[in-house]
Amino acid sequence: MILAVLFALLSAGSKALGTVLQRRAVLNVPESPAKRFGLVRSLLHNPAWFGGILGVVFAALFQALALAAGSLAAIQPIFILELPLALLIGSAVFRVRISRTAWLCVVFIFAGLALSLFSTAPSGGRSQVPGVLWVPALAATGGMAAVLVVTGLRRPHGLARAACLAAAAAIGNAVTAALVKSAMTILSDEGATGFFLAWQTYSFAVVGSASVFLLGYALQAGPLIASQPALTLGDAVVSFCLGVTLYAESLRQGLWLVPALFGAALLSYGVFTLSRTRCLEECVTPGAEHRQEEHSAAAPM
Repeated sequence: MILAVLFALLSAGSKALGTVLQRRAVLNVPESPAKRFGLVRSLLHNPAWFGGILGVVFAALFQALALAAGSLAAIQPIFILELPLALLIGSAVFRVRISRTAWLCVVFIFAGLALSLFSTAPSGGRSQVPGVLWVPALAATGGMAAVLVVTGLRRPHGLARAACLAAAAAIGNAVTAALVKSAMTILSDEGATGFFLAWQTYSFAVVGSASVFLLGYALQAGPLIASQPALTLGDAVVSFCLGVTLYAESLRQGLWLVPALFGAALLSYGVFTLSRTRCLEECVTPGAEHRQEEHSAAAPM
């Protein structure tokens, strides 16, 4: 389990680094459609862009190794740490001063996550999910995601639209993780042949791609305070539920629920409050404020 946690931490760190480097590469993106091909050429010659791609690739690899070695309910919530890690890395890359509130939120997130996972201690469970159980699980999660997407697209640009689309992306990320764990078990038991013949392999590729697509729309649909908590906490909650129900992972009961709930509250407060800070926005979406000012100035009076 220690190895699984280590891989999860490496995955969160790699994803945070990749995200920051990609933001760094496209900081001066020309918004004119006529310049899109020039942008592509610029990115292909930008070391930061390739560094960001490598960060995302290694994050996916470390995540797969973590899910193969540990339980879904214990491993997937660790990826919440991508948020504070992106802040810490971005502050160094973009020379952003981290406020006292943001530092306090980072402490709350780390402490809340540690307390929640220690108190619940997810463990055990089945190594592979019977095929018949995938049908209701995929139907339920797919139905919830579809409702969120439809609801979000019917809302105007703003908090509700961004939150709904980000929550749908979070469900997709959680389902992707569950499918990756199943595919990695097949790889371990049956080798590469079984892995590439398994439906789970192609399913997690499709669901994961759709989640990335939805996340892109969510980030454009409204402010970070709406999309980031829905994405971060939604992924953790749905993954935790899938681990307990789909993979039959066991949790500590009784009085252990008290510190677990307190840790979850502390974690949630840290995520919501950190998402409101300007320093986080400057680290994960640098230049957003400047582009917004330009857009407002260009808008007809």
